[in-house]
This record gives sequence, structure tokens and C-alpha cells, in this order.
Amino acid sequence: MPASPLPGQAALALAVEEVSKSYGSVKALDRVSLHVARGEFVALLGPNGAGKSTLFQLLTGLFVPDAGRIEVAGFDMRHQARRALACLGVVFQQATLDLDLSVVANLRFHARLHGMGRAARARIDAELHRTGLTERARDRARALSGGNRRRVELARALLHDPVVLLMDEPTVGLDPASRAQLVEYVHSLCTHRDVGVLWATHLVDEAESADRVIILHKGHWIASGTAAELRERTGRRSLRDAFLDLTGEASVEKEEAV
Repeated sequence: MPASPLPGQAALALAVEEVSKSYGSVKALDRVSLHVARGEFVALLGPNGAGKSTLFQLLTGLFVPDAGRIEVAGFDMRHQARRALACLGVVFQQATLDLDLSVVANLRFHARLHGMGRAARARIDAELHRTGLTERARDRARALSGGNRRRVELARALLHDPVVLLMDEPTVGLDPASRAQLVEYVHSLCTHRDVGVLWATHLVDEAESADRVIILHKGHWIASGTAAELRERTGRRSLRDAFLDLTGEASVEKEEAV
């Protein structure tokens, strides 16, 4: 199936073209192409095993694709990895804070990794203020709720002012209110900071408000469009039902209900 067309390269935060990755005989990704423009919130929607985690491993340079090309802010991940990675902010599915360090110490450590120097203090203060964590700056990360830990991870990901923000199943383990607040805040980053966001999720409700939804299934690009466009394409009233139709999961649900 053909991939979604790429817009002008100058507007892109992220471009993935014909990317494939196999682990032995298992093809985790098969010629997947997608793009994220600056200021755009794109939901990467797929069930567990769709290939979302593999794609994020390639986007963050943890692994190299077998074929295809990845560009971040115009920098080729294979040949200009350092410059490409400097333009990325990442919030991983698994928690990555040092729980024995304070909030501000976690952020300072990240700033040193990015060689931010004297600019770090002002940026840390600014991100803590934006995420409502100024009063918790000296608290150990261990003392924070799950939602506030995610806020620290998001503040950390934004410290170096990335062009694109990767969010890998970021609401896992959060209560509904914290989930909704995180989604809303990340949308505001697109609007006010022109950050391109790729939000990977298996939760359909998190994709409803995205500027564009990309459906990934069993390593294949299936469809792309707004929630309304995908509903219209399938003739379904909800994005959930459109998603089930496009991935073939609707027939599975019917069989299980019999």
C-alpha cells in the first residue's frame, strides 16, 4: 500500500521514508513511510506488536534500519546522527528518571549531556514553571506521583529546545485525569513552540484530537488522515470502529463475541 505523501522538506520536523527492520525471520517494519511537520501533532496508532516500539528505536538511533531513510530536521540519521539526535526530545514508555535524585538534579544531568552550559539554569527554571513543578524542584523524583514524574520527563525532553518530540506510549500507568492533562499540554507545545510531535499509542481516544492519525499494523503503514477522514473512509461513526476496520481487527472481535 502506498505511503502518505511527503510535504515540502523545509517544513518537516521528521521524515521516515521506506524504512524496514527485521529481527531474524520476523519483519518488524516493512517499508514504512511517514512525516511530521513542525507544529503538527501526529498520533501513531497501533495495537501491541504493530511495530511502534521498533520504529521509535530506529528514530532514537538505538538501532539502524535495514533499509530506508530517517531525517530529523533535515539531518540524516545514518550519516549525521549527532546533529539529528540533538534535534530530538524523547519521552519513553518506561520511566527513565533517577528516582534518588531531585527533580532539578535530573534536569541538570540531562542539560550537561547536551552541553548546555550557562543556559541550563534559565531553561530548567522555565520548563519547571511551564509544567507547574517549580514547588517540587527540590523533591526527590521518588516522591512524585506518576503524572508528575511524566511532567519531569517531558520538561527534560524539552530542555534543549528540540524540533521534534517523540512520545512513546507516555500515558501508561496514568489515571484518566493525568492522561488528559498530558495530551492537552503536548498539544499546546505544537501551537506555542512549533514542535512537531509523534505520539505513539494503542489508545484510540488519545488519537481523536490529533492533527493527523497514522495507523500502523503488523509492521505496515495502513492509513493516514484526520479522525474525521478515517471515519468517512470506512463509513464508521467512531475512530475506534474505523481503526478496527482498517486493521482487520473488527472481524476478530466478532469471532470472539460468538
